[in-house]
Amino acid sequence: MKPATRFVLFAAPIAIAASILFNSGGSDPELPGNSHAAADPADASVGPDPYAAADDEERRQLDERVAAMPAGLAAPKMREIAWKLLSSSEGSTLDWRSQYAMIDDNGDGTGYTAGIVGFCSGTHDMLTFVEAFTEDHPDSPLKPFLPALRKVDGSGSHEGLDPGFTAAWKKSATDPAFRAAQDRVREQQYFEPAVRLAKLDGLGTLGQFIYFDAMVLQGPGTEPDAFYGIRKAALAEADTVDEGGDEKTYLDAFLDAARTVMKSKKNQHDTSRIDTTQRQFLNDGNLALKPPLTWKMYGETFHLPA
Repeated sequence: MKPATRFVLFAAPIAIAASILFNSGGSDPELPGNSHAAADPADASVGPDPYAAADDEERRQLDERVAAMPAGLAAPKMREIAWKLLSSSEGSTLDWRSQYAMIDDNGDGTGYTAGIVGFCSGTHDMLTFVEAFTEDHPDSPLKPFLPALRKVDGSGSHEGLDPGFTAAWKKSATDPAFRAAQDRVREQQYFEPAVRLAKLDGLGTLGQFIYFDAMVLQGPGTEPDAFYGIRKAALAEADTVDEGGDEKTYLDAFLDAARTVMKSKKNQHDTSRIDTTQRQFLNDGNLALKPPLTWKMYGETFHLPA
């Protein structure tokens, strides 16, 4: 059973969230994450995404550079592996599709946690998501709960949500549009920027997943306990492959920094996603994240065949 691990802070404005949910075009590299402020491209000290700091011509060149690289985690088979690995840490299951409807209180003080990336009622990201979705889908079963979501935002309270909210979330998850909206958040806020930056850092498929998982868990912010803060700490200890460094050495430094952040948070006491999953793959030399894969999450063993 998944212990309480989620830690999320306040999020992007509703207009930003709406553009993520309902814009069918390409991803916006400057979209902030659902848990921390976006990286400031002008602040080179945080080791931000070079794509966000680039002008149009520089972005075109970076796009061409990334497009010429192996697909890595972006390949269809590897995406499925990424979703399953993430689901094992977020929901203690490989059946990631079942997580659209998942909603529970983990007892970590962030209220209800729900969906494929763990939106939380107490940390603003669930409110932002539901506001954006119901704006476009006013008949959503979740719309009547918006006043209560606004009231409990920033707390672990269920006031006004019980009874009925969990049933409304599960009913919403039967709607293909609701599931697609969750998919877009996962893709555009987390997966695409994480994989792109990992490739620009010269990292293989395992490194791309490590970036993705850290960005989901901690948010793509510049604070020391967010993704770009973790990357900054790793860069202080080791060079990326693109800078001429050794891949395993750099990823060890990144995982050390990510683990330190997790241990600093009282609701992230279990570091299985690093200790018995990502670090295990790294120590095995499986930089390509090639199956078969066997790992432990919260004491439970998971396996993906070749």
